[in-house]
Amino acid sequence: MEQSIDWFVMLLVGSLLLLWIYRAIYNWLHAPPGMKRLRLGKGGVWSADESGVQILEASGYVVTSGKHRVPISIGWNGNRLYSRLYIDYIAERDGKMYVVKCSRDRQPMDWTGSGIRDRLMVYALLLPESSGVLYVDTTDGTVHQITFDIGVYDREE
Repeated sequence: MEQSIDWFVMLLVGSLLLLWIYRAIYNWLHAPPGMKRLRLGKGGVWSADESGVQILEASGYVVTSGKHRVPISIGWNGNRLYSRLYIDYIAERDGKMYVVKCSRDRQPMDWTGSGIRDRLMVYALLLPESSGVLYVDTTDGTVHQITFDIGVYDREE
């Protein structure tokens, strides 16, 4: 009786091990090639008395992460250039995560399709699991929620 229980346990553990190996190989084979996912840490320090945080909280959002600096290495004609992107905050509301950019006096927002695309679409592409980008206008205290549906064009051409 003990020997049959031992065989059963070994068979069960072996089956689970084979299933785990199969799933690992399957996921590896079906992963997009060269896909580098950005993983954000906790972010920088932020406080509740910052104007961007106050405006977000007044609009029903919860700031979950502070400022993030995303380094970028650019290949250009065989040379290396270095730059960075800044994410002001990560905020949540109704179980949805948003990338937050705050207004800057030196960089006014162009509220046209191409202006929004050029300034903010990079953040939606950087974190595809986000539900969109929040643009906080600190001068007038408003929050603009922006989403991008790529490949969908509803307008008649």
